[in-house]
Amino acid sequence: MGILSGGGDAPGTNAVIRAVVRKGILEYKDRFLGIRDGWKGLLEGSSIPLDLERTRGILPMGGSILGFSRTNPFKHKDGVTKVLESFKKTRLGALIVIGGDDTLGVAHKMGALGLNCVGVPKTIDNDLAVTDYTFGFNTAVSIATETLDRLHSTAEAHHRVMILEVMGRYTGWIAIAAGIAGGADAILIPEKPFSVAEICSYIKCRKERGRNFSLVVVAEGAKPKGGKEVLYGQKVDEFGNVRFGGVGYWLGREIEKSLEIETRVVVLGHVQRGGTPTSFDRILATRFGIGAIDLVHKKEFGKMVALVGNRILPVRLEDVVGKRKRVSLEFLKVAEVFFG
Repeated sequence: MGILSGGGDAPGTNAVIRAVVRKGILEYKDRFLGIRDGWKGLLEGSSIPLDLERTRGILPMGGSILGFSRTNPFKHKDGVTKVLESFKKTRLGALIVIGGDDTLGVAHKMGALGLNCVGVPKTIDNDLAVTDYTFGFNTAVSIATETLDRLHSTAEAHHRVMILEVMGRYTGWIAIAAGIAGGADAILIPEKPFSVAEICSYIKCRKERGRNFSLVVVAEGAKPKGGKEVLYGQKVDEFGNVRFGGVGYWLGREIEKSLEIETRVVVLGHVQRGGTPTSFDRILATRFGIGAIDLVHKKEFGKMVALVGNRILPVRLEDVVGKRKRVSLEFLKVAEVFFG
């Protein structure tokens, strides 16, 4: 059996690998190959054997012992053929694919070509459909919340506006969760274009009450009303994703133009992805791994394990890929109670 992790790194990936290998070996007598660097490993025939010894001690580790990449076999010459040949050459009976929408989208297409795939949802953005949570998200929110706690004291001491830019290309799950937990005075997400004038009114309202500082959280994919997202560059990856980044600095300049208040910006970036996973993400990832290996042995291919309520359930990949889970405006209204 093969295991691969694709896309961006998310804390908890190693917990999935550990759970799959341990239950697979001890209960099902499986043998495992770890595919290096996502789909790239199958393109290039790069893999390592996985056993109990190699997966011992990896539970608290961030990243992935297998590595990640944003490789799309469908964008490479003869890429699909190479993947299928590699699968056959290594005598794999099934492949457990740990990834987000792009990586699982490839698994879904490969399934139609005869590759026996089971998916495990992985994205810190928490934007995959059907599953209530993805592992990595809780860790990212915890890091962003701690950052807000730290920014609060320095913002108050210097009477500044502090803007925290967090990840979230198309959805604002990290921004809104961390913003509520960290007591942000405004939260800007991709689901609802923002007004600079409205943000400035929140800041002025606080100043009139004697609160000479404000905290603003903005997702990297948020955009002003009538405007476009701020991009780091025009280059795209093999799945067509552009690199967002810089909306925090853009917003900071606009606030300083409108108000006589010093504004500073912190871009959290990949700090959200790094380091050890939270206990929640370790447990969720472990449950996903156990569920995935069980699905393989039930021969329920073309499916993904999902957290639905408090249960790990199988869902069809076709019901997941290309169907982004967005923050509801009702949830945003909860946060708006505390704006300004």
